[in-house]
Amino acid sequence: MKTAFLLFIIPASITYGQVQTTLDQLSFISGNWRGSMAWGEMEEYWSDAMGDNMVCVYRCVKDGKTVFYEFIVIEQSESGVPTMKLRHFSRGNIGWEEKDKPFEYPLAKLEQNKAVFEAVDKKTRLIYERVDANQLRAVLEREKNGEWEVEEFLYQLSKQ
Repeated sequence: MKTAFLLFIIPASITYGQVQTTLDQLSFISGNWRGSMAWGEMEEYWSDAMGDNMVCVYRCVKDGKTVFYEFIVIEQSESGVPTMKLRHFSRGNIGWEEKDKPFEYPLAKLEQNKAVFEAVDKKTRLIYERVDANQLRAVLEREKNGEWEVEEFLYQLSKQ
């Protein structure tokens, strides 16, 4: 399936708080998801919640070669706010971020089949929305120089 890469400018005035909930409320993300962009074929696998966490592995491949990987966890914090922690890796499992500094995004908003994770500095958001039984939309919003950029990733549930 081919998907479109979207870039929008949106107002920077939208902010959220932190949401206390259980990981079971995020189960709509679970599954083996596949999609494609101009820069590669993508696979994002989200586990069911187990204990105090959910895990995700992501890979992007173009022309049979690794573009990059991600390892993501959502951990239930002591305060009750699930927090997404994300790291990127190049081919060869070479980490991009410092070993003790993953990107962190506490859950900022939760609706039915939609979760918004927002960095503490309010400059980055990751949004996951289950569009229907077989489609997941992931949106990355980033503030750069006072403008918001938006990238949308559309995934289909894989039978594998």
